[in-house]
Amino acid sequence: MTVIPPTTLVSEDEGDTRKVPSKLSRADRRALAVKGKISSPWASGIAIVLAILWTVPTFGLFVTSFRPRAEIRTTGWWTLPWNPELTFDNYQEALFGSSTSLSTFFVNSVVITLPAVVIPISLALLAAYAFAWIEFKGRNLLFVAVFALQVVPIQVTLIPLLSQYVDWGLAGSYWVVWLSHSIFALPLAIYLLHNFMKDIPASLVEAARVDGAGHVKIFFRVLLPLLTPAIASFAIFQFLWVWNDLLVALVFAGGTTDVAPLTVRVAELAGTRGSQWHLLSAGAFVAMVVPLVVFLALQRYFVRGLLGGAVKG
Repeated sequence: MTVIPPTTLVSEDEGDTRKVPSKLSRADRRALAVKGKISSPWASGIAIVLAILWTVPTFGLFVTSFRPRAEIRTTGWWTLPWNPELTFDNYQEALFGSSTSLSTFFVNSVVITLPAVVIPISLALLAAYAFAWIEFKGRNLLFVAVFALQVVPIQVTLIPLLSQYVDWGLAGSYWVVWLSHSIFALPLAIYLLHNFMKDIPASLVEAARVDGAGHVKIFFRVLLPLLTPAIASFAIFQFLWVWNDLLVALVFAGGTTDVAPLTVRVAELAGTRGSQWHLLSAGAFVAMVVPLVVFLALQRYFVRGLLGGAVKG
């Protein structure tokens, strides 16, 4: 058994040295160097300040969503220590009240978000594999064209897409939202997954080919298990974007109650129920709690995926 001797990797910060294997890939070495930079006291202090600035309004919304209607209109959430009156009636009325019924729109958001995450990832994986490991004429030109689609503003595509959906008879269904989110997500998904696939050593693919594996077996047996960080990273990114989206939902599903997601209904509450802050605060917290939990639970995959996809070995 051959033992790989450790070598010393020095980051740009003085005194920051670590013993790491000498056979680390270039992406891993760069990731360690970035980790050394963001671990400095100054970076930690800035991160703490930003975390506090983000947490305070979130905590204020959380407290407000449980306060009685009369207290919300007369006092601020910071008066909770000497006025600790809380109630669950706000959520009861917001989720199940006949005038709001946010529970229906919450289910719509789930039904919209999950396929809108799975569809672009599935298509992007196949496209990224073709761009990375299959030789065909015009491959580089086509990849540049796909990458360039990221700079196309979403707004210029809304009316043509909506007209096409009407011609196809899909207007007012979940399909228009699923397809729209998938179309808008594919350029970035293909780019990120392609970078990950190119970072995988070509020797692994060549060894599989020597053993008689075709493209299907190489994709599912060799590459797919190694792409877990990339897939998880983009899945989180896409989930957060789709769940918090208002523009696409408002254009393609805003006029249909059976399809409209939670963000559309919360926006309507902000416009039509400005005097009923107890419902708006409860609805806003319901809308943000799911992406908050998802990101906090899976943030390590998100960071690993972005760092790995940003550099190529």
